[in-house]
Amino acid sequence: MSDHATQATEAKLSRGTVSRYAMGSLGTGGFATLPGLVLVYFLTDTLGVAAIVAGLIVTGAKVWDVLIDPVIGGLSDRAFERKGSRRGPMLLGAIGLPIAFVLTFAVPAGLPPTASALWVLIAFIAAATFFSLFQVPYIALPAELTDSYRERTRLLTWRVVMLTVAILLFGAGGPEIRGLFPENEMLGYLVMAIVAAILLGLGLWVASMVAPVSAPRQVPSSTPLISLSHYREGLAVLRESQPFRALLGTFMLQALATGLMLAGAQFVATWVLRDEGAVTVLFVSLIAPALLVAPVWQKVADHIGKERAFRIASVIFLAATLTLVGMVWAPGWWIMAPVGIAGAAYAGMQTLPMAMLPDVIAYDRTARGSNTSIAEAGVSSSPAVESGEAPARAGVFGGVWTAGETAGMAFGSTVLTVVLALTGYVASTAGVSVEQPGAAISGIALSFSLLPALLMFASLFTLRRYRLREGDMTVAPASEAKTEGA
Repeated sequence: MSDHATQATEAKLSRGTVSRYAMGSLGTGGFATLPGLVLVYFLTDTLGVAAIVAGLIVTGAKVWDVLIDPVIGGLSDRAFERKGSRRGPMLLGAIGLPIAFVLTFAVPAGLPPTASALWVLIAFIAAATFFSLFQVPYIALPAELTDSYRERTRLLTWRVVMLTVAILLFGAGGPEIRGLFPENEMLGYLVMAIVAAILLGLGLWVASMVAPVSAPRQVPSSTPLISLSHYREGLAVLRESQPFRALLGTFMLQALATGLMLAGAQFVATWVLRDEGAVTVLFVSLIAPALLVAPVWQKVADHIGKERAFRIASVIFLAATLTLVGMVWAPGWWIMAPVGIAGAAYAGMQTLPMAMLPDVIAYDRTARGSNTSIAEAGVSSSPAVESGEAPARAGVFGGVWTAGETAGMAFGSTVLTVVLALTGYVASTAGVSVEQPGAAISGIALSFSLLPALLMFASLFTLRRYRLREGDMTVAPASEAKTEGA
């Protein structure tokens, strides 16, 4: 048995391994949250950049993220084969992200808006690249840390708990630090970025140390590090792994639904509840329940299976968003109750699919290694399998998954802007009061309720096509199968 196989066993993961892995989400959650809250406002209200340009900068970084993730997935697999570990790319991301994050908000005073916009664009794209260098192999690790179906759920449960802490910490703490310097906004943003960068680097560094190390494979030196083959490999995992297609499709639809709600929260607070400050309560109501409920979803999954628990969480979220449709006719603070219920379901919608992904990766590795094709799971053999060689591709799975998640969340804001445009939403500048037409307010309410519900309903159909179960995790490798047959 190889060193890697010895490390990835059915044994119970130590608390140290679980906690160190979870620390990675302090960094990933912080980076995913803070720029989304303050970067556009920093560009428009501090640097004087036009709103449309500010939007293009943030969108451009997201598009770059989607494009680079499959490449980084391939590089992660190359690192694993050459060095026996994914730690190298993760450490590179852990070092580079904090530096690039500080540079994003360290725009020299006195630069004209165009130069300031270019500075932020370059620095933020660099930050997004370093983030992907960590995030993509980080997602691939659970399949390599343990072969236990249930231990993966435990591992990902505490990752989601830390993710929730990070979202609340950075979402509330970042603007508070910035606000300590009301007379010098540039300094306030810089201090905020430095404090955030220290926490980001700490979380990423600690999690990088949990990456297992095994004997490297013999890879021909002529194997290119970067090529179009990375995209072909991404398409290959989509084509060959039916469970992955089903799970990714479900997760993207649900990311679009939650992204739409998060993007619309400020508009709901301002125009439905008539209180700009209510966005904090909405944000906390949607995110905070995960702190208490994520471990509950782990227990539910252990009893009835991850896919069934995931379906239950999705149905609860669907019911909660349908209830919110009532705000079109009866706006009021009562909406916090269904938002809180949706938040509790959201904990399961994060924990369970992320715990199912390493199952998909591990099953793919085992089935390809044994040249096994199980029709009910939808995994077909590939040329690599038929030749007896099954190179690592957990990084490719992680890259495609990260690209899909990023795209889903990003399009949430896009869908909201389309709805606002179609319903006649009236834009305004600071200090100018406007009155929104009834159609626009209804559009905001429906974007926060009916549209997410429809997306959740569609996700239940893609989830039905996920047919990988705990019993499928016991496929024997080829060598073991031959021994048993003898």
